[in-house]
Amino acid sequence: MKSANRRRSVSAIGLDVHYKFSSVTMRDAEGQVVARQRLEHGDRAALREHLARWPKGVPVVLEASFGWGWLSDELAAAGLDVQLSNCYKVEQMRKARGGAKTNKKDADLLSLLPGESGPWWRIWLPPPEVRERREWMRHRSDLVGMQGQVKSRIHAVFHRHGVFHGFSDLFGSKGRVFLSELCREGRHAGGQLPPGALAALRGEVRLLDQIRRQLAEIAVRLRRELERDELTRRLTSIPGFGRILAHVLKSEIGQIERFGGKHNRLASYSLLGPRAMDTGEEDPSRAPRGRHLGHRGNRTLKWTFIEAAHGAVRRGGRFRAMFDRATKGGTKDRNRGYIRVARELVKVVTAVWKNGTTYQDPPPARPGSGASMKASMSGDGSSKPAVAASPRKQMEEFFGITRSGTGQLYRPMVPAGKA
Repeated sequence: MKSANRRRSVSAIGLDVHYKFSSVTMRDAEGQVVARQRLEHGDRAALREHLARWPKGVPVVLEASFGWGWLSDELAAAGLDVQLSNCYKVEQMRKARGGAKTNKKDADLLSLLPGESGPWWRIWLPPPEVRERREWMRHRSDLVGMQGQVKSRIHAVFHRHGVFHGFSDLFGSKGRVFLSELCREGRHAGGQLPPGALAALRGEVRLLDQIRRQLAEIAVRLRRELERDELTRRLTSIPGFGRILAHVLKSEIGQIERFGGKHNRLASYSLLGPRAMDTGEEDPSRAPRGRHLGHRGNRTLKWTFIEAAHGAVRRGGRFRAMFDRATKGGTKDRNRGYIRVARELVKVVTAVWKNGTTYQDPPPARPGSGASMKASMSGDGSSKPAVAASPRKQMEEFFGITRSGTGQLYRPMVPAGKA
């Protein structure tokens, strides 16, 4: 009876999650520790039975470290309010308090977080469907990395034993024919491969074939999903984003609403928001430090936007012009130019995702701008395609058809009797 009353008085729970067990701390509304437990993970049926006895709707705080996903699903199925905490912020809080780092102390600290004055420690908890999509894309990324390693080892065998070829791509169609013949007989223009080298080469080629088959299966699945998913199709309309990058973007962002529709928040999360590091009085004898990208965020998203920026610049248009302005025609600071384009792509992705539209290049003129007013007032019926003017030209056109100093359209005033 006493333990049941304690469970009813619980208002916050902290879980320090490990592979085989979790340390649990329960607190009441006054912040006092009600109970401490060790939650075993091995027996899933016993775990669910144990969680069913916990009070429903109580916030349970986990650190967003490795292996929290399946346990958060079990906690949510038991009717608990699962919340994720930022590992780095919690670590800084522990250091500021001068506390020791043990399983019990970590669980105690996590159980205190729901009582904080604000959710400064809380981060978004991806739902199961988003985590499932991430599993597919990260598995594909791992396979691509393994494929590169296997190709490098094949090149290393050629280098060690003086095997030469004239193919621009050893793993293209003609190069694969050459590889198959070499694996079958071991003979090349310079002689015969030793037995050990031949066995290593055959093993690497078989491994490469297996990896390619798995990548092909994933590609088929992603292509089918692209046909069904409207959002992914809209993302592929943005310059630089193909099928793979669009899927990566959707899996890593999950829900654009968690950024409040603000592209600067998405840019900060994607490590594409430059931050100033200067403070105090300026030192005229020292060059300014300038701004640098952060290092705490989603590095996969940063790679995705930078990779898309390369494709958008190759395509030309407004993004190529932006790149040329930032790099003086590609002659200096090319990396900064790609970062500039990637930052602009963040704005475009946010608008396309939030508004549910496809990308248009060039974008239509805003209502009330000089270009749209001129088009609406001309009425000449011309069928020539509109060419987007520069922002400066649009501003000059706008003020050319407005009353000076007012921003209102210029319309000659007439006497009231003649109106």
